[in-house]
This record gives sequence, C-alpha cells and structure tokens, in this order.
Amino acid sequence: MTTAPTPDRAAAAALRHPEKRNNPDNPIQRKPAWIRVKAPTSEAYHETRKLMRDLNLVTVCEEAACPNIGECWAKKHATMMIMGDTCTRACAFCNVATGTPKPLDPLEPANVGVSVAALGLEHVVITSVDRDDLADGGAGHFAQVIEAIRSAAPDTTIEILTPDFKDKPGALDIMAASPPDVFNHNLETVPRLYPTIRPGARYFTSLSLLNDIKRHLPRMFTKSGLMVGLGETREEVGQVMDDLRAADVDFLTIGQYLQPTPKHAPIDRFVTPDEFEGYAALARGKGFLLVSATPLTRSSYHAGDDFAKLRAARDAKLAAAE
Repeated sequence: MTTAPTPDRAAAAALRHPEKRNNPDNPIQRKPAWIRVKAPTSEAYHETRKLMRDLNLVTVCEEAACPNIGECWAKKHATMMIMGDTCTRACAFCNVATGTPKPLDPLEPANVGVSVAALGLEHVVITSVDRDDLADGGAGHFAQVIEAIRSAAPDTTIEILTPDFKDKPGALDIMAASPPDVFNHNLETVPRLYPTIRPGARYFTSLSLLNDIKRHLPRMFTKSGLMVGLGETREEVGQVMDDLRAADVDFLTIGQYLQPTPKHAPIDRFVTPDEFEGYAALARGKGFLLVSATPLTRSSYHAGDDFAKLRAARDAKLAAAE
C-alpha cells in the first residue's frame, strides 16, 4: 500500500531541499509493523529538547527525522550535529537541509561541552553536516568540540560521525591529533548506488578515510554503517563488509532506509527482520568486533551500550590471543 504525497508535504520538501524541487514525486510507502514507532511524549524527552534549544544546539535526531528519537531522548541520549543545520551536499537519502551554510559558531564547542556535562552523559555522539566550503572540511571544529568535552566532562567517552573530508589537506592529521574514542564514518550504501544515492561522495574516498585513520591510531575503535532497502544485493553488501574488514573497521551498523519526503530516493523494499539477522551473522563471521543489524538500527542508536560491548569484545579477543 502506498500513500500519495499531499501538496503541503511536497511543498515543505521543496523548501527544505530546493535542489530536489524538480525530482519526481516518489510516493511514501506504508511502513510494515516491525518498524513503526510511537510519537515521543515522555517528560525526559521534552527536558532533552529544551536543553538543546536553550544551548542553541542542533541534533541529527531532529534534522534527519530519526525514528528512534523518542526512545533515545527519553534516556537523555542525543546525537549533536555541529557546524550548523545546512549541508553543502545533496544526498538522495538525507533529510538534512541543503544550501549555503552560515559561518561556524565560535561558541559551539564550549556549548557542546556544557550540554554533555549537564546531561551527565557517559558516552556522547557528535556528528556534522558536510562543510565542503571550509578549508579543512570542519576537522578543526571537530577537534575543538572534542577538546571542550574532554575539559567539561572528562569521564565521558566520545564518538564522532564525520564527513569524508574529501580533498581537504591536513584534515586527517587534525583528527589524529585530537582523537575520539570511536571514529565513525558511514559508507551508507554499496558502490554501484553512489552516483544516484550519494552523488557528492566517492566510495573509495570514504573507505580510505577509515583505513587511514586506523593506520594513524590503531587502538582507536572505528565504525561504519550501511542502509539497506535501496536496491542493493546481498552479494554487494557482503563485498562492502569485506572492504571494511580490509580497512580493519571494528563495528558495523546496518539499518533500513526510510524515505524522508516524496522528493527523496524511493524505498526499493522493506528488508525483513530475518534478513537483518542474516546480515548480522554474515558480518560476525567476517570478523567485526561488533555488529548491529536491525530495521531500526542507526549509527548512534544505543551507542553508549555498544561502546561498552566494543571494549569487552576487544578485551576478549586480546585475551584469547595470549
């Protein structure tokens, strides 16, 4: 069953994504029961939302319309999105607004540090829009945010989900000089689909970033994620897993692509929970320390719990090798 886009919804999509204005309308399919979620209503959710507003912080939870926002914010888990709310790229799957970004906010790193301390977070995830307009792609701003969190909340472990820093000299060295505990960069989809799904990026640029940061900092955990349901095959997903293992990536996430608006890429199909279990088994067999593969899996979903599992898995692997 499909639902036709309403004029209001299509108009809102055109305003938020002007680069997609002339795209054909792709009707949004009705979600199967296994990926429907309830609207957020808890008091803790509203407290987290108020804190984000008071500190003028942006979250990818809101900007990307994450289906898990109610659950995560009720637990005071929020993925903060730095460097503004406007991206310089126009990926076919992403709900973040595209356009000309505003200048960086020099107070943002300190505000992020304050918010992490105020929330009492044990683990925090920081992501960003793509900032191809910046000489370093935003690497320096990431470093400032990491340093601010280390100062304000020294016991908090830090995970970052970065752009690819494409063609930005020195970006990798900046990140290596101020390392997080987990470095995440998502490949998003299989190489064949990059021209239509991720046209501003290159598969091997993203793969090389993960490989190079691991060579710089072999003890740091690395992580990447894929969406399925875009038209990829199981064989293609398996090849991406092999590429990630060749880059010594520790943690793989796989989740169902959900179409944000009628102007975005259509869903090819809804992948069943059994198929996700099959992907998880395949990835574990290929040697990832940790795998999360479910319809609602997202890059930062359960990130704090998963970080503890990552450390435990590495300790067990090292103990077995002795």
